[in-house]
Amino acid sequence: MSAAPSTSLVNGWLLEGDGGGREIDWHDIHNWIPEHGAIWIHLDRYTDESKRWLREESGLDDVVCDVLLAEETRPRATATHGGLLVVMRGLNQNPGEDPEDMVSVRVWIEEHRIISTRTRPLLAVDDIHTALEKGEGPATTGWFVAMLAAGLLSRVGIFIDDIEDVVGELEDRILDTGRQEFRRILSDSRRKVITVRRYLAPQREALNQLYRETTPLLPDDVRAELRETADRITRYVEDLDAVRDRAAVTHEELISRLSEKLEQRMYVLSVVAVIFLPLGFLAGLLGVNLAGIPMANNPAAFFWFCVILVMVFVVQFVVLKFLKWL
Repeated sequence: MSAAPSTSLVNGWLLEGDGGGREIDWHDIHNWIPEHGAIWIHLDRYTDESKRWLREESGLDDVVCDVLLAEETRPRATATHGGLLVVMRGLNQNPGEDPEDMVSVRVWIEEHRIISTRTRPLLAVDDIHTALEKGEGPATTGWFVAMLAAGLLSRVGIFIDDIEDVVGELEDRILDTGRQEFRRILSDSRRKVITVRRYLAPQREALNQLYRETTPLLPDDVRAELRETADRITRYVEDLDAVRDRAAVTHEELISRLSEKLEQRMYVLSVVAVIFLPLGFLAGLLGVNLAGIPMANNPAAFFWFCVILVMVFVVQFVVLKFLKWL
């Protein structure tokens, strides 16, 4: 049996049952038997070696392999073929990428084996790796999925706190200034909230389904932890809904203020146009170079023309005041 190159194996651990673990490689994986203890195999889904090992050497059902290698996934949790198939998503905190572009992790759990695949690095998985090094990791395969779900959720909480601060600050600044440049920041915040909520809601349903599964892989203490995590997701979804509504109300208020300013400016321009339209008509009419223009040869004609314009202006002003247009 040939070993796959190490590029396909992201992490390999033999769980010691007390929170600690020992890193293993492909040689150890190929020689592993359940009596050695539980193992965790974390693979890069994109490599051909990972695909070949899952299809040909892992002993997994084709349906399970299809999910572990799927291009697109949706959060889910299913007890099938003697194990648990779990798909969850976490915030993308890789350098240069948007957090709301969430990263999926696919996990197959048996009594003595965990097989997970990734598309991109996920910090919640790295946290378990670090916890095993410190002797604070999962003691069983059931606790692995509980720690993974809690780790994914903790970063969502930080994201929600940050986005709440941004929206709260924008609310105050927009209400104080009404400046249009805040629209882009506000729209970007709304987009992030909507995207994260779209993935978080089905993850809540997946965890609810997970702790309801009747399987010996999830003892009562693990179920209690998963239930608590599912409750936290529910609170986070409600927080996201609240942030989304606040952002929508703030955006509407900003649009309303901008519309009011535009209406005020158009109103002023309209009044100015109404006032100067007859004045301009008179000036244009008397400015034509044709014979017969009244007082064309009168030295005081310009003075009296200005008086007439002032009188027309006064009459217009009185009429506009009477109509309450001013």
